Amino acid sequence: MKMDNKYKQLLNYLRKKEKIIIAFSGGVDSTFLLKAAKDALGSNVKAITVKSPYISDWEIKEAVEFAKNLDVEHEILEITHIDPSIEKNPDNRCYLCKKIIFNNIIDRAEKEGYKYVCDGTNFDDTKDHRPGMIALRELNVISPLLECGYTKDEIRNQSKILNLYTWDKPAYACLMTRLPYNVEVSKEDLIKIEKSEKFLMDLGFKAVRVRHHGNLARIEVDPLMREKLFSIELLDKIGKKLKEIGYTYVTFDVLGYSMGSFNIELQKDV
Repeated sequence: MKMDNKYKQLLNYLRKKEKIIIAFSGGVDSTFLLKAAKDALGSNVKAITVKSPYISDWEIKEAVEFAKNLDVEHEILEITHIDPSIEKNPDNRCYLCKKIIFNNIIDRAEKEGYKYVCDGTNFDDTKDHRPGMIALRELNVISPLLECGYTKDEIRNQSKILNLYTWDKPAYACLMTRLPYNVEVSKEDLIKIEKSEKFLMDLGFKAVRVRHHGNLARIEVDPLMREKLFSIELLDKIGKKLKEIGYTYVTFDVLGYSMGSFNIELQKDV
C-alpha cells in the first residue's frame, strides 16, 4: 500500500487522540476517516451511524456492511422523529440537526470513555453554505480531514489507493436538502424522495437528486449522464414510476446535478 506524507500526517494526528468515536455515514469522507482511524488506533475507535427520517435506508445498510468488513465496533443510533425546530426547514436546519445528532453522540462517548468525537468534514466543505459546521465547533467535535487539509479529490485519490469501494461514490446528503428552505417537511415527503432516488439509482444514474417542489419532482442527475435521458422509453418509465410514488408532475433539470442547488436562493438574498 502506498502511503503518502499526508496520510502519514493524518495517522499521526489520530494516534494523538488515543480513543475516538467517528460519526459514520458510509459516505466518501467518513469511510476514509474510519479506515484511517482503524489503521491508527486499532480497537480504540468506534463508529456511530445515525438513523433518522432524513437518512436513506440504503445508506445505513452500506455503513453497516463496511464497518463489519473493517472489523470496527459499530452502533446505529436511532432518532425516530422530526424535531419541531427542524421540520419547518429553516436555512439553519443543518445547524439545528447537527446539534441534536452530535449531542446524542457526545453523550454516548462520555458514557463509554471515548476522548473525542470526530466527523468527516473536509477542506472543500468550507466553500459552501454549511451552518452545521458552526454546531460542530460549538460542541468541540473535531474534523481530522479538515485539520490535515484534505480536499475531496485527495480523499478520493487516497481512498482508491486504500482499495475503498467509496473512492468514486457520488456525494450524497441528507434528504432535507431536496426541499426548498422554509417549506415544511413531512415524513411522507421524505419517503417519496427516497423511493424516487433509489429507483433512479437502480436504473444506473449517479449523483441523483429528486428536488421536491410539492407535487412536482425536479430530477437532477450527473451532468455526464444526461444523454441517457434521450430515450422516450426510459422517460416514460421514469414518469410512470414517480407518479406511482405520488408526484403529479415529473421534470428534469437540464443542467444536471448541482451541489446545494437550493443555496442559490440564499445567495440572492445576500
